[in-house]
Amino acid sequence: MSASRSDSRTGVWLVGARGSVATTVVAGCAAVTAGLHPPVGMVTETPAFAGAGLPALSSLVFGGHDTLDCPLPKRAEALAAGGVLPPGLPSAVHAELAAADRDIRPGGPLPGDTRGEDELIDAFAADLRDFAERVGARRTVVVNVASTEPVAAGAALPPSSLYAAAALRAGCPYVNFTPSTGLHHPALAAPAADSGLPYAGRDGKTGQTLLRSVLGPMFAQRALAVRAWSGTNLLGGGDGAALADPAAAAAKNAGKERVLADTLGGPVEGQVHIDDVPALGDWKTAWDHIAFDGFLGARMVLQTTWQGCDSALAAPLVLDLARLTARAHEAGRAGPLGELGFFFKDPVGEGPAGLGEQYAELVRFGEELRGDGADAGAGERR
Repeated sequence: MSASRSDSRTGVWLVGARGSVATTVVAGCAAVTAGLHPPVGMVTETPAFAGAGLPALSSLVFGGHDTLDCPLPKRAEALAAGGVLPPGLPSAVHAELAAADRDIRPGGPLPGDTRGEDELIDAFAADLRDFAERVGARRTVVVNVASTEPVAAGAALPPSSLYAAAALRAGCPYVNFTPSTGLHHPALAAPAADSGLPYAGRDGKTGQTLLRSVLGPMFAQRALAVRAWSGTNLLGGGDGAALADPAAAAAKNAGKERVLADTLGGPVEGQVHIDDVPALGDWKTAWDHIAFDGFLGARMVLQTTWQGCDSALAAPLVLDLARLTARAHEAGRAGPLGELGFFFKDPVGEGPAGLGEQYAELVRFGEELRGDGADAGAGERR
């Protein structure tokens, strides 16, 4: 992650680059690379992916777009004060945070911006090309980790789709870690298909829905009839503020409901409520209440509680996705990467919905990448 050029560098361009998830991604990658912390939560650092030719963590170079101007080192200090990052880590990886911050460019559209969609896409794509040239990245993966936006309506491209279109225009593989529209906009279907680029998404599966993708198949496989499945989320931080908007919350909940419908074989009664609790910061609590019938109609209930830090759950997955997507691009893969459904609530492409089956698909994908060969040195560990 130094500033010197290297033929083996891989760019990771984060949309929402000064947010909690992005800051944790940059700080975490630096910490693991330096041996300060183990790669807990990183699937690509497990034996199943050894020899798959993934880019080394030490080869990743970060930049991004954001509409905020808080420098990454300062943002990291705030996360450490809130218990998201370990004490002392921001100062230990200050150089890496500062280097990434220098490669963050203004996003948009901002209030008063008179540029049309095509001008904005061109500007964002130019930022991507300039970054890749300047840092000497062989390829750059664009990952959307920005706040959730409302469901797109009409022909206009929402911000997430402008960034996705810019990735296509710059020849960059794309990952949508959010429930926002991104490449799902109808106007981008043809450009995505014609681009020859791999892409993955959408909406990272980090907490409540991760648990649902395990429990749903359990009920189905044991032939237990689920009568209702309701949930509540309490969260703060940027996500809490964004999801206080009912339209944004609806976009988020669509993925949660889809996982249940896919794993249980159809829709089930119940909703998920999302409450913004600013005092929680980047921490969240999720409750689920599952009513189901057993043998001879015996009525039973399962209740679960999930408490976690969203940024710490998401960051290792973002690193996994950046490495896997970069490797898929190197191997000549194009189109939706359905094999990465393990990471998402609403995966693109074809694939199973249960977590166990999704993991098996992911491991098979790693085996395929291993068989495809890699450039010398690309599979170096950490």
